[in-house]
Amino acid sequence: MKGLSRLDAIGQAELVRTKQVSAVELVSAAIARIEAVNPSLNAVITPLFEQALAAARGSLPEGPLAGVPFLLKDLGTGQAGVPQTAGSRALRDFRPEVDNPMVTSYRKAGLIIAGRTNTPEFGNHSTTEPALFGPTLNPWAVDRTVGGSSGGSAAAVAAGMVPAASGGDGAGSIRIPASCCGLFGLKPSRGRASRVPGGEEIGGFNVRHALTRSVRDSAALLDAIAGPVPGDPSFATPPERRYLEEVKRSPGRMRIAWSDRTPLGTAVDPECVAAVHKTAKLMASLGHEVEEAAPEFDAEVMIGPMVLIWAVGNLEDATDAERILGRPLRPDELEETTWELVEHGRRFTALDVFRAVGELSAAARAIAPFFERYDAWLTPTLARPPERLNVLNRSQGGAEEWWRFDCEFNAWNPIANITGQPSMSVPLRWTAEGLPVGSLFTGRFGDEAALFRLAAQLEEAQPWADRVPPVFASD
Repeated sequence: MKGLSRLDAIGQAELVRTKQVSAVELVSAAIARIEAVNPSLNAVITPLFEQALAAARGSLPEGPLAGVPFLLKDLGTGQAGVPQTAGSRALRDFRPEVDNPMVTSYRKAGLIIAGRTNTPEFGNHSTTEPALFGPTLNPWAVDRTVGGSSGGSAAAVAAGMVPAASGGDGAGSIRIPASCCGLFGLKPSRGRASRVPGGEEIGGFNVRHALTRSVRDSAALLDAIAGPVPGDPSFATPPERRYLEEVKRSPGRMRIAWSDRTPLGTAVDPECVAAVHKTAKLMASLGHEVEEAAPEFDAEVMIGPMVLIWAVGNLEDATDAERILGRPLRPDELEETTWELVEHGRRFTALDVFRAVGELSAAARAIAPFFERYDAWLTPTLARPPERLNVLNRSQGGAEEWWRFDCEFNAWNPIANITGQPSMSVPLRWTAEGLPVGSLFTGRFGDEAALFRLAAQLEEAQPWADRVPPVFASD
């Protein structure tokens, strides 16, 4: 069938449900698209085509996603017997023994996993250029970054290989590539989806979800993974109804604050400033109350304390890699910026970590009252359009220096990871050169429903799904 690459996941699943196509035909078409354009982009680094076809031949559950081909980010969603490298040369031969519970949830929803996507080492960069697999190229402009760390997933979806792919977000890793690749990307609230089998992450930065072209696909995918697992130490309040139902509801009149200034006072590209101004005007035209405002907090918490926690996380990753290998890591097995983070993490004591968590919690409490006055906060997703390759992955002389450099590009996203709030990048603008520029909306903790309703309204008012990049897998 022609035109499958233009359909979202729910649209593809509807064809299977109504027997217009079979799941095997749907997966075969996705494999053909991946084979056609992936050599130009390097998004899918582990094809799983035979397994996908076998799954498509089996029985499918009922549901809005049954039979849809899907890709998994090669970080945090392990599959039994399948390589999971986390973008690291140290783990090039690692194969988990069991499926991650989130993989099980995706399969229960009827998704068919066709491969794994490229990611920077340990998810560290705002770009996807690992030494292990090489850079993923942006289908909008192949000399530009796809963002990170879910960049392989973003490129695959933007190029029409599959309608949706998984991601994770510890400091913007869903929203950054969504902005760079012209996609919709929502970071859920902390605790919305369980982190099993892993323990409670220090700082609680990281959450998992997906990159999609349509808002309704994102809602359906969050429905598939949301909810606690017995024993979880904390979880977000369950939603009133399924998120897929929320996209059909009006957002009502919302009070929206907007800002084009970065918390750290760094420069913002005029294209990104113009994008947020135009989005604010669009919001006003839709009947929302819109005014310029931003939360007040000590923005330096985004540097020292957050880098400390991130570096300790890298030290944990490196220690896990040594346990898997049964030996110390060799100097050539981690990238320079990763070694800098690992060594930075070794400098601190448990008391230092405890104090850093306290500083981050104090910042979250300082920000919280702002969202008692406003329903959402609008900013650019990034301070610049997609950066050129071989910029964001380079050492700046040390872990803290590199992080501060990265925050000049990724200026707003880490705030929602500190607070645990939901936040979404919406693809509403493109530059004169045709590069996508996202608009970032951060909402109240636990209220993804309000963001989904708002996103659906924006999608209807200013549709983006028909806009495709120069590198696109038409069928």
